[in-house]
Amino acid sequence: DCRAERLWPMTYHAPVDDIVFALKAAADLPQVLAKIGASDLDEETIRAILDEAGRFATEVLDPLNWGGDRAGSKLAGGVVHTPPGWKNAYDRFAQGGWSGLPCPTEFGGQGLPSVVSMAASEIWNGANLAFGVCPLLTNGAIDSVHIGGCAELKERFLPKMVSGEWTGTMNLTEPQAGSDLNAVATRAVKQGDGTYKITGTKIFISYGEHELTPNIIHLVLARLPGAPPGTRGISLFLVPKVLVNDDGSLGARNDVICAGLEHKLGIIASPTCVMKFGEQGGATGYLVGEENHGLATMFVMMNAARLAVGVQGVAIAERATQRALAFAGERRQGRALGSASKAMDPIAVHPDVRRMLLTMQAMTSAARGICFATAAATDISHRAADETDRKHAASRVALLTPVAKAFGTDAAVEVASLGIQVHGGMGFVEETGAAQHLRDARILPIYEGTNGIQAIDLVMRKLPLEGGDAVRAYLAEVSATCAAVDAVSDPAFGQMAARMRDTLQALEGATVWMAHAAANNPEAALASATPYLRLFSLAAGGHYLAKAALMGGAGGPNRVRLARFFAEHISTSGPGLAVCVRDGADVVAGTLVS
Repeated sequence: DCRAERLWPMTYHAPVDDIVFALKAAADLPQVLAKIGASDLDEETIRAILDEAGRFATEVLDPLNWGGDRAGSKLAGGVVHTPPGWKNAYDRFAQGGWSGLPCPTEFGGQGLPSVVSMAASEIWNGANLAFGVCPLLTNGAIDSVHIGGCAELKERFLPKMVSGEWTGTMNLTEPQAGSDLNAVATRAVKQGDGTYKITGTKIFISYGEHELTPNIIHLVLARLPGAPPGTRGISLFLVPKVLVNDDGSLGARNDVICAGLEHKLGIIASPTCVMKFGEQGGATGYLVGEENHGLATMFVMMNAARLAVGVQGVAIAERATQRALAFAGERRQGRALGSASKAMDPIAVHPDVRRMLLTMQAMTSAARGICFATAAATDISHRAADETDRKHAASRVALLTPVAKAFGTDAAVEVASLGIQVHGGMGFVEETGAAQHLRDARILPIYEGTNGIQAIDLVMRKLPLEGGDAVRAYLAEVSATCAAVDAVSDPAFGQMAARMRDTLQALEGATVWMAHAAANNPEAALASATPYLRLFSLAAGGHYLAKAALMGGAGGPNRVRLARFFAEHISTSGPGLAVCVRDGADVVAGTLVS
């Protein structure tokens, strides 16, 4: 019953102050704006944008989250109906100009930096993750068409995608292929007019069908006849749900249908579709980029989506943390040590509850720092006037993207699970609201490349960048932060510097081992990839939290406390992870005995 009342209802509040501070501390916002020539942007303007994004999230998206989870999306007669209120919310989202926040100005977008749009995305996904999936994918589709499409495709499709009048999807996964794109079997046959006929089935397509917009622009991976085997023979096609006439008006329905909706653990309101192309002879598609080079163009969308999914993880972690903090401040049980009162105290006074709440806050803030730093590097790589700055930033984006995606989404699951623990038995009851966060979060480490795939990408492709100089430069930055913390003579910093140095040294040693293993024993490198990524994430997360602590200012004591807690309670697992990386590969690589 979608009308069921929640126990301890809680309104989402956009953490604008925390976000703006993270933009300055982790993303070095003033430096980024200077390098990309965004002289018209300043902190006050960005804060105003995020305040408005927060108002929309609180007033429009948050009230739909609970009911949407209960009602879900439904497929009837080939049409997907999203939950009550969804259409109105999407219309208001598009009319407010939010769809085009990071999009190119020549097609009607606002052209704001990625780091600003990612900050706004955190807010929307924190209020309603199932809703936030739709604009996330549309923005990725816009990027791919903008980079790989011909002028005619851009003119015909981008303006209405940027305005939000049409949405976009990404169609990679097939029943027999999963994450292995070598096995993509969807076919494309060139026609005499330069279009292509697409036939095949794609699964797990978020917002593949819905009634929010009159057209949906699908980006589809497919193979041409005689194409080379494996990923070298994949092409990318734009396949609209409804064909578009030369004058821009909508024409006939394309040969694309939604054959079913998945019944999921979480993000239930987001329609996850089985899409069939060409059931009536072939769906009309348009080539994006060059034949047999589609994966390179699609990776533009995939890499942007991976960072965006990391931000979704931050969003859910923030939402779960807000709910746990509110509950712990209201729920009364037991008495504080030394209390003379006979009345029960809020559970927030109990040390173990405080430990859980601090873990949730520290993990969320660390993940936010990693994601915003990655987004900032993305902006510099695309927009900086200096070529050296662009090249250095591009390597940094490549290095940090798998870390941002994996740690952000792992943190979401861990933090949401802790949120249930803070609630105790009430957390296991759906009406409390805490369980939805864990259910919603659980998809995040899986889609847009599982976190195991992110770990493989990090150790096999990203560590060798620039002959290893990219990772060495990053570790040098972390080392400089450790030195800065070590120079602080403030008892509030506790053992932060020493524990950060322990984690960094563990990562430095594991990195040397991993580079050798990747070149000489790939099986061992793959077996140790996931603990290595976690170790890297702990060093990176501690680095950004420490930068925030060093900046001081309003809220400084709490930032110091979170950075110290992360160093002394969370990143202490770093040396153990290094042992796992170096010495644990053999047992994983060995054959399992039944």
